[in-house]
Amino acid sequence: MDTCDVVVVGAGNAAFSAALAAEERGAKVIVLERAPEAENGGNSRFTAGAIRFAYRGVEDLLEVMPDLTQEEIDRTDFGSYTEDQFFDDMFRVTRYRSDPVLCEILVRRSFDTIKWLRSKGVRFQPIYGRQAFKVDGRFKFWGGLTVEAWGGGPGLVDSETQIARSKGIDIRYGCRVTGLLTEKGRISGVTVKRGNETYQIAAKSVVLASGGFQADPQMRTQYLGPNWELAKVRGSRFNTGDGIKMAQAIGAAVYGNWSGCHAVGWDFNAPEFGDLDVGDGFQKHSYPFGIMVNAEGRRFVDEGADFRNYTYAKYGRVILEQPGNFAWQIFDSKVAHLLRDEYRIKQVTTVKADTLEELVGKLEGVDAAAALEEIRAYNAAIKKEIAFNPNVKDGRGTTGLQINKTNWANTIEDGPFQAFQVGCGVTFTFGGLRVNDSAQVLDVDLVPIEGLFAAGELVGGLFYFNYPGGTGLMAGTVFGRLAGGSAAASAKAA
Repeated sequence: MDTCDVVVVGAGNAAFSAALAAEERGAKVIVLERAPEAENGGNSRFTAGAIRFAYRGVEDLLEVMPDLTQEEIDRTDFGSYTEDQFFDDMFRVTRYRSDPVLCEILVRRSFDTIKWLRSKGVRFQPIYGRQAFKVDGRFKFWGGLTVEAWGGGPGLVDSETQIARSKGIDIRYGCRVTGLLTEKGRISGVTVKRGNETYQIAAKSVVLASGGFQADPQMRTQYLGPNWELAKVRGSRFNTGDGIKMAQAIGAAVYGNWSGCHAVGWDFNAPEFGDLDVGDGFQKHSYPFGIMVNAEGRRFVDEGADFRNYTYAKYGRVILEQPGNFAWQIFDSKVAHLLRDEYRIKQVTTVKADTLEELVGKLEGVDAAAALEEIRAYNAAIKKEIAFNPNVKDGRGTTGLQINKTNWANTIEDGPFQAFQVGCGVTFTFGGLRVNDSAQVLDVDLVPIEGLFAAGELVGGLFYFNYPGGTGLMAGTVFGRLAGGSAAASAKAA
């Protein structure tokens, strides 16, 4: 039987943060990844790599991005994002449900943790284009999200994998952990299935970082509700809730928003699971600059309620609830230059037209006459006296509509026009395991399970209903680091 101090289940950002933190404390670590090496990295590989953290200004950002040039500093308003703003965003979007202890750990440790990740060798860069628009020759960042991993999610996973290997961490692919071993009330190892072989690894501590249950259609329907088996999975096909189920099998407590998830507008004809060649390109997140209509030709959300990164994770659910489980995003030529790169990929469901009459006739599944009426009513309701500014909540909205648009309302009247069909893409589920302030898993009596820790998407209690963009990677890093350090300490004490 193989032996080690700490087994980490999973090989995404949270898992590698745990592995690196455990190794840092002198633990012998084995990382077990269910996916083959070609599909490694879990959901982290499918992200754009944006990571949210508190910072005071450019002086803090220079600690994270030391290669930031003076020219970039001079042409950019990076602003600041205080811990208080981070707290406000977390509690506002989760309707004040986020666990206060977990939320405080996330926010208070965010800046120190991203500096720690940088010290390990992970590189970061500003998110130009997606989180800052150039107005009057100057970029201005908005929404508290400024930094992404170099190379996006794939770059982050590849970097962390290389760093882990350089430190002697044993990474094994194609290894599905099927159960937790216990002895005298504490974790003693894991059972592993690799191909047709089943074997055991003895370990003094285990960190579960294997993602949520979003890739299991039965669990989605059971916990999220009817029609969720119809949603597409944005990321890894391997995140089927294994870590949650094996912990429950030994008495672990569950926690959080089990009927909630991160779900976005996703190309209606995207494949069942994420495609590594396309990455996050199936997402369609420029809807604040246009409108969305359903099969009845009607708008159904306030597309400009807030910055994109505070609404995109909840609007996938709303799209799934529409007739036929789809919507069309509609834009005119005035905002074409503002559309994100994902609108220009080859694998996109789109129609173009020179007139509105022609456009609505091409919207498959939509009542064309109702859609044309809706667009004209929307155009007439816009507060045209207010200037459009994509970098701020500009207040350029509508009046008198059943669903008013709050910001960034532009008339849809200048051809050529373009529309994109979207469905629901589920990113990760919010329900998971209950952990304490050491990232140790609690049992159903809320007593810590000796030797068992958790991090990443399978930790419940942080997110309810919605989440601020970029918080997933930060939470994975913060709680991964915490779990890995705690697991190493527990292994030493065993």
